[in-house]
Amino acid sequence: MKQKTKPLEYIVQAALIAAAYVALTQLSRVLGLADGAIQFRISEALTILPVFTPAAIPALTIGCFLANLLSFNGPLDLVIGTAASLIAAVLTYLTRRVRFKGLPIISSLFPVIVNAVMISWMLTFFIPEVGGSFWINAGFVALGQLVCCVGGGLPLFAALRKVPRLFPYEG
Repeated sequence: MKQKTKPLEYIVQAALIAAAYVALTQLSRVLGLADGAIQFRISEALTILPVFTPAAIPALTIGCFLANLLSFNGPLDLVIGTAASLIAAVLTYLTRRVRFKGLPIISSLFPVIVNAVMISWMLTFFIPEVGGSFWINAGFVALGQLVCCVGGGLPLFAALRKVPRLFPYEG
């Protein structure tokens, strides 16, 4: 029988995921990989976590907001980047049961698609120093997201799935 997540457990999961997202984004930023059209945020591997727990939806949203406080893209990134994270996390959660050979491949693609569209739109039309066309920026954003969300997220999924006590309520 499936158990329900307890309120305190939900809050703790969300807080830990948000903190991990911020820390990993800052690590990426220190390495010069977190902002711009070409970005590889290590934290984006965590976008697979809504497959395990709905607590990841507010966690990734808040984590993205907090991490983007230090983005060179300014206040616009706080709004658009955070909205992209929220939309992608909800879509990831809604498709959590769709699996190919046991892997949530479709779920891992939503952060790639949503960010490629929304972040590229922001970079192209509101951050003139980035330059490039929408499609070029979308390609670069999608590439970075693909590496981090699929290339990092699916191995993270496989590893976490082996530790059922971490997320005993996988949907």
